Amino acid sequence: MHKVLKYGLLLVLGVLLILIRVFEERLFYDPYLSFFKNDYLYLDSPRQETFKLTAFTVLRYVINSVISLAILFVLFKDKSIVKFSVIIYAIALVILLALFLYFVISPAQEDYYLFFNIRRFLIQPLILLLLIPAFYNYKRQE
Repeated sequence: MHKVLKYGLLLVLGVLLILIRVFEERLFYDPYLSFFKNDYLYLDSPRQETFKLTAFTVLRYVINSVISLAILFVLFKDKSIVKFSVIIYAIALVILLALFLYFVISPAQEDYYLFFNIRRFLIQPLILLLLIPAFYNYKRQE
């Protein structure tokens, strides 16, 4: 892949991730967006529609994951890395979603910080930030 095309694709994919973040309030139902912007450690959990919240959270996770997988493919040009990443993203979704639902269904103020961080892994492409250096190091040692 030509360097200009590679960097152009990475730029477009990065901008897509940024746009998801910029327009998150318009694109996704998430009452926790404003809740966690405030002094949430001392507030009661906001009212939410659990099914709708879960559906939009999973949608956002899937969109971020697909873009992240495309970034990994453009960076490393290795289908085995993408396949392995799909497994990582799927396992992470199951584990994080189970924890997310636990905190949504039974909120407790002492758990808000943990909930905040679990939710962040679902709505932000943080796994990508972990995978890029890991795969870079793997490729370098190969």
